[in-house]
Amino acid sequence: MVGLVLNWNSFRYYGKKGLFKLFPWTDELILKAKGKNAFLVFTTLVVIFAAPIAKAADIASAEIIDTEGTVIGMVTFEETPNGVLVYVEVSGIPPGGHGIHLHAVGSCDPDFKAAGGHINPDHAKHGLKNPEGPDNGDLPNLYAASDGSARAEFFTTRVSVYGNAMPALLDGDGSAVIIHENPDDHMTQPIGGAGGRIGCGIIQPR
Repeated sequence: MVGLVLNWNSFRYYGKKGLFKLFPWTDELILKAKGKNAFLVFTTLVVIFAAPIAKAADIASAEIIDTEGTVIGMVTFEETPNGVLVYVEVSGIPPGGHGIHLHAVGSCDPDFKAAGGHINPDHAKHGLKNPEGPDNGDLPNLYAASDGSARAEFFTTRVSVYGNAMPALLDGDGSAVIIHENPDDHMTQPIGGAGGRIGCGIIQPR
C-alpha cells in the first residue's frame, strides 16, 4: 500500500489552492491508514475540502472608484459551469445609460487610461450587435436611476475568472472594469460611442 499512498501525494496541488498544501496534516492521516481505510480517508477529505476550496477560487471582485478616487461601488465576478455572472452595484453616477466594459490591464492610473483597451485577444470588432463581434470585454449597458444608483446582473461566456478555455480576468497583468459616461450603442467602433471613463475598478481575487 505504500506505493498507492505515495501516488496520492500527486494530489498535493488539488484545485486552485491545493488541499494538501493548505492542510499538511492530511498527509500524516492518510499515511497512518491502511488498505481500504486509507482510500476512505482520502476520498472523505476530498469531499469535505474540495467544494469550498473550488468555490473560493472562482470569485473575483473590483472596487469601483470615480475620477476623484472615491469608492462608489463594487463589481463581483462568479465563475459558473456555463460562464461568468457579473454583479454590479454602484452609486453617484449620472442617471441614464452607461457603457461598462472589461479592460485588458488591471490598473486605474492615470485617469483610468492605464487599463488599456478591451480584453480582446482575437481582435474582434466591438459591439454586441456587431456581426464581426463582440469582443471579450463587451457587456450590456448599465442604467442608473435618478438618484445615481445602479444595480445589475450580467452574464458572459467570453471571459473566465482564472482561464477556463477563455481569457482570464486574473491573468498576468490583471484586468479592470470601466464605466463610461454614455451608453454603448453596441456597434460603433471602438467603444460604441460610450465616451469618457467615469469609473474604474481593478479586478482582484476574493
